[in-house]
Amino acid sequence: MGSCVFPVFIGLILLQIPKISECHKIEVTPDSGTIINFSKKTGQGLDCSVCKDEGPFQTCNSNLRLFEARPTIVTFNCSQPGDIFTVEINQEMDCATPGCSIIAVHPDSTRFLEFSRTFTWDLKVLSGRMFQLDFPSPGMRQIKPSESCPDKHTYTIITYQRAGPANIGTFCGNGTISRIQVLYKGRVALEVPKGTDLNPSNFKVSMGPAATALVEVDVKLPGGPSSADFFTPNYATGYYNEEKIKWNFAVKPMHNFTVYFQHYTPPECQKNIVMCDYALGDKTSFTKAPTDIQPTNKQGDFSLTLTNCDAKKGANVPGLSLNFNVEVFRSGIPYLCTVDLRNEEGLSLQIENKNPESYCEMSLNSLIQEKIVVPAGTKADLSFLDCPVQDLQLTATKVIDCSSVSARDVSGTPLTIPALDPSLPVPLHQFTWLLRVWDQGTVDLMSPKGNLHQSVPDKQCNERVSLVISETEGSNIGLFCSAAEGAIQKIQIKGNVSITVMPNNKKDLSQEKQPFLKFGISPEITENVIYTVSPLISGPTYFATPNWPDDMNPSSSASWIVYVPQEYKAELLFSNIVNPTCDSGHTEVTVGPLDSQGQTQSWREDQSFTSPVVQQQSFYLNMSNCEPKSGRFAVLSKISLQKETKKFLGIILAVVGVLLLLVIIAIIVVCVIRKRKNKPKANRSSIYIPRGKPVLPGNAGFPKSRADNESHVYASIDDPTMYGHLLDKNQPAEVDSGAWSNGHQVDAYRPFTGPTDSIPAATDLSAEYSLDTREGDAFQPFLNPTTTFNLPRPRSPLISQGSLGFEDRRMIANALNTFKSGGDINPIRLSADESRLQPQMDSDSDSYPEPEYEEAM
Repeated sequence: MGSCVFPVFIGLILLQIPKISECHKIEVTPDSGTIINFSKKTGQGLDCSVCKDEGPFQTCNSNLRLFEARPTIVTFNCSQPGDIFTVEINQEMDCATPGCSIIAVHPDSTRFLEFSRTFTWDLKVLSGRMFQLDFPSPGMRQIKPSESCPDKHTYTIITYQRAGPANIGTFCGNGTISRIQVLYKGRVALEVPKGTDLNPSNFKVSMGPAATALVEVDVKLPGGPSSADFFTPNYATGYYNEEKIKWNFAVKPMHNFTVYFQHYTPPECQKNIVMCDYALGDKTSFTKAPTDIQPTNKQGDFSLTLTNCDAKKGANVPGLSLNFNVEVFRSGIPYLCTVDLRNEEGLSLQIENKNPESYCEMSLNSLIQEKIVVPAGTKADLSFLDCPVQDLQLTATKVIDCSSVSARDVSGTPLTIPALDPSLPVPLHQFTWLLRVWDQGTVDLMSPKGNLHQSVPDKQCNERVSLVISETEGSNIGLFCSAAEGAIQKIQIKGNVSITVMPNNKKDLSQEKQPFLKFGISPEITENVIYTVSPLISGPTYFATPNWPDDMNPSSSASWIVYVPQEYKAELLFSNIVNPTCDSGHTEVTVGPLDSQGQTQSWREDQSFTSPVVQQQSFYLNMSNCEPKSGRFAVLSKISLQKETKKFLGIILAVVGVLLLLVIIAIIVVCVIRKRKNKPKANRSSIYIPRGKPVLPGNAGFPKSRADNESHVYASIDDPTMYGHLLDKNQPAEVDSGAWSNGHQVDAYRPFTGPTDSIPAATDLSAEYSLDTREGDAFQPFLNPTTTFNLPRPRSPLISQGSLGFEDRRMIANALNTFKSGGDINPIRLSADESRLQPQMDSDSDSYPEPEYEEAM
């Protein structure tokens, strides 16, 4: 027996496990003033119930109503309660005081996603008044009760009258109905299916005016062609009460409207008839029957008031049911034109209305467009209706694809605006080139004449047009213009580039025929952008980081190559610096000479900048950004050129110094040459024979005059001195025989006739005046005296031995010209020409020419 009871007990426990696992438990906390109802769907889950709380206090039922604002445990004894139960979240909104205004607040969008939800708001105002519902833009759209909304959010408005509730209508979002006023008391319900996030329309509830109708609907019809449908209350079953339903329509100017009754079911009137009253503006009003033709091609705002009769009620008796449609279309005659872009490669057009308050209607190929876009390579028919030219903006874009061509083919290509169709009624406001290059390519931009100027706050562009240069990824490089005094010779940008021409004081860019830029393609650069700059001499040149005054792109870099002209120096001033807090890496600013031989300077975001930085030669400026954690990196720089006056003066002094050195060298060379030319040989000697009283140079002197002494008469002649040219075979041939000896002028020999003791001793002069020692103008003896001058004296010659033309034949046969034999003097006369060349000497005449004194060296 015991062995059988245990298996049965285990089986009962296992049977209970699926039941426990099927339970679904949630915690619910109602908002203040909110009631939550869990209701079972009709015919669903007969064995599934909803329970409140836990333990002995738990109560279960097919419905559960929670209203206390406290956490409550709700348990479902089935695994999928969302398929069996629905949730209704109700709020009461009593607006019974004048000036009351309440905004409908929706619960959290994530609550009760596993259930189908219905949000209800019970509205109440003073008796005889209307509650007013204002819907945020774009308003609500009325649909048939059998239809559903695209976003699965369906609104229903119900009014409670003495005759019973009436369904005002079913609505979706994104429509033309801006306001609905309902008599006295009603309900607004929003149904959202299971698994759909809540995306509500937070409408506003307020007390409306005194009741004049059961319901009043305000409609704002949009501009351009449009159509909207409207339905009477209880459209599916019909309305029987003798009430008024009113619609107020606001129509845009320059628009016409037409009313069509699409579907009309007349009631069985017991008293009165169904009438349609129209009011156009404040003065025109008329009445039509529902079976008449309704207003067609009318202009202005209007209202339609539908008045029901006292209809017969019954199961098979229809009530009033009306579905009407209001169409709106533009009035006037449109301007038509055709644009053909098939002959201009890569060119597209965009036309946009910049005035939202205007009544301009544009169409492309008969389709109304808010913005017209004519793609490249197409042909299009355009229409403009009531479009002022000043409200329209035409922009054009041309794509230049260089990814499949070589750099040589596009070098120096000008960027000009192509001719547009003259039938276009809109002036060209903006033109953009998109330059596409191959991977790892660089776009080079240059001005067709002159240089480019970057517009900065301190020096803005005042030209007729400006150029916005950007990377195609969206980073703006800067705003530039072809200024008369531009400093940027070339801009190099890595990757694809966008260039937009914008007018400053010109209204139509299509009249511009000259090129704005020239572009080329070069290999990839290391920086994102490189500027080649020639600074202005007349004033400062400004440099701004890309995207100035906004921040430079993270982990990007820019460089400026600055060429400083000769005789100038550059002062670089960082006038505006904004540094970030870097998350990774550092910002860095580097300045250095282009020849890589000078000293470079660099700063990071956490260092102070040296300003100004003086550069004596061409240099580069590089700026790179980090990955910022906070803040931004932006730098504005200024370069000023100054004349190098000191350098110019140094050059002048250097030139003068070199010239002076050359003059000194020339003087020294001349002096050396003259000194060498005048320097006698070691064995040369001469005698100074002045005119008048002979006086020796220096302190020495002859005591007697030439006429009173015989200083020119020698007792003996030194053979080597007199006849040295015969002993030296290499003696120059130009030395005259007899008149010159070894290059020195000497007197001819004549016999001594006076006493020998009267000759002054030569040894004293020799000791006092040496050939090797000179001081000032001291006299130096011409001949080295000798103490052994004992040659026999020949006889006196027959002619004046002082004559240069004299020569004794007795000396010719002797190699040393000594007198080896006696006999008479046999003179030999020189020729007449030679005699003229020889100086004539006469010791007794004052007219005797003075022989030149030649200093013995």
